[in-house]
Amino acid sequence: MKAIFKNTYILLTTALLASFASGCKKDFLSVKPPTQIPSELVWKDPALAQAFVTEIYNGLGNGGFPEQMLSSVTDESLFTHPNRGIDLVNAGIINPTNLGWVDDTWAYNRMYNRIRSCNITIEKLSGADNGITDKNIKDQLLGEAHFLRAYFYHQLTRFYGSVPLITKVYALDEDYAVKRSTYEECVNFIVKDCNDAIKELAGKSTQKGRTSALAAMALKSRVLLYAASDLHDSPTARSKSKGVISGYANPEFLGYITGDRMQRWKAAQDAAKAVIDAGSGYKLSLSEKASVKDGISNYKSIAMGGESKAPGIDPSASSELIFARYFIDRSDNRYARANGPNGYHNWAGNTPIGLMVDDYEMTDGTKFSWANTAQKNAPYQNRDPRFYATILYDGAGWKPRDKVSGNVDPANQIQTGEYDLKEGNTVINFKGLDTRGSSIENWNGSWTGYYMQKFTDPDPAIVDASMPQFVPWPFFRYTEAVLNYVEASIELGQTDQAIVWLNRIRFRSGMPAVSSTSQAELRNIYRHERRIEMAYEEQRYHDARRWMIAEETLGRQPTYIKVSGKFKSGQTMSAPYHYDTSVYDYTYTPTIETAQESRLWAEKVYFRPFERDEVFKNKELKQNPGY
Repeated sequence: MKAIFKNTYILLTTALLASFASGCKKDFLSVKPPTQIPSELVWKDPALAQAFVTEIYNGLGNGGFPEQMLSSVTDESLFTHPNRGIDLVNAGIINPTNLGWVDDTWAYNRMYNRIRSCNITIEKLSGADNGITDKNIKDQLLGEAHFLRAYFYHQLTRFYGSVPLITKVYALDEDYAVKRSTYEECVNFIVKDCNDAIKELAGKSTQKGRTSALAAMALKSRVLLYAASDLHDSPTARSKSKGVISGYANPEFLGYITGDRMQRWKAAQDAAKAVIDAGSGYKLSLSEKASVKDGISNYKSIAMGGESKAPGIDPSASSELIFARYFIDRSDNRYARANGPNGYHNWAGNTPIGLMVDDYEMTDGTKFSWANTAQKNAPYQNRDPRFYATILYDGAGWKPRDKVSGNVDPANQIQTGEYDLKEGNTVINFKGLDTRGSSIENWNGSWTGYYMQKFTDPDPAIVDASMPQFVPWPFFRYTEAVLNYVEASIELGQTDQAIVWLNRIRFRSGMPAVSSTSQAELRNIYRHERRIEMAYEEQRYHDARRWMIAEETLGRQPTYIKVSGKFKSGQTMSAPYHYDTSVYDYTYTPTIETAQESRLWAEKVYFRPFERDEVFKNKELKQNPGY
């Protein structure tokens, strides 16, 4: 950096001397700063207007790829590094003065800053006071602004319940006190914005990473599905509540207090079907299950979004993405480093917990169980193919380790256990390279015994600890709309159609068909399928809440796995260690450990609190229940 500043100084000095020497004008410094453009000029120039709208996309952040992931406030993963606020959320002790972890992509004030930019865009482009005469450009930018405003409001409502609906640009001297709209009003407003975006963006081709009419349809589908769910149907929510929600004086802020819930399910079904009909998805026309190998490849290809050069990854899987965050400059995404194994010099940030791993079925569609002796002895064999594309477990093959840690593991296998190892004439207890006892980076090891593979580019040429990857974050993908359609169909009693589409998802992943026609059974099958298919995609946090099953799911203590490898009689191995069932008897012990994090569900955490300062700034902002 010092060299850059020095060179810059020299260049500037040279330029100034040259200017004086050439007898330049005395007012050569009287120029408008190139980084500051008067607002009235922005809306007279299509390029400037587009730049303004493009900046609003920064409100999407890195999608679901921050260092701390939403999965770690669910029963999907554990955040390895304490005291970042995630533990406060999981303990149910957040409050208006201590919000715990808040990510920029759903923070209350940051969302409203982005909404203000959307309002400016809509106000300027909808009026006559602009110089943009090309209707296609104007409609494009308006459509993007309507979509983005809808998205930011959808983020607010699914974390906080209803919020004040702001549609104007406030001046400095105006009264900022605004009441919360009802939840129904918020849904109607978001749907209207989506419909406006669909109309304005229809038939327009967009750059990769910018929104589209189909993306607006997908957002509408999600919002209407949430609107029909248990948490947002006041009679249902109150009947399931244990006091906090049922005793809240303003149920209209949390959900619908009147109306026909079946009509809401029908609206959700229709919106999802519209996405299905307009989009294409990836390999959802199979009539029988794919092979295990193809199931793994299909799921990995979807996670890569067509952006990996790894062997076996199908670039056409990008058709699954409806709206995604693409990391074009390859400099701002360090997801793999943040979450990868410490034995590769990564940080092990968000690691899968046993509760998630155990939910992957066997390849024949039966449930995995630690009570089954054969399954307990070989827990990572014959599992749902998506498991092998999502989780890194003890003995799993992975990238070349010699690129980052030398020739300590020629087999390139994940080591999360403790193993016998012969050292001279002594048998020692060797702690695996990817444990917290690792000889490489013990402080960054997984507590759970697992690592996340999904969304990490498997290209062996990419060294996760030092190189960025180019994997997009899927805000909306086609399969989510299919799952939305399945859920609404089940709730409407239309189980036949639900089974057809549910099985198409399972066939693609290499899993057998389901056939139950019982609404209750099919609902549970569907919820399991959604948990597995959408793992680590920021769905579980909201699904467990809107189904009101958080107490029995998110409130559980996370489970870890302890792996031990002991020499079989007459067998030994010297360094370097590698996984070998002919040499070792491996034992797997599920364990509950609360030293790192003790979880306790509190009903108030169905909704996040409004920060005390926000309530002070807006006296009309009524607090959520339990806070």
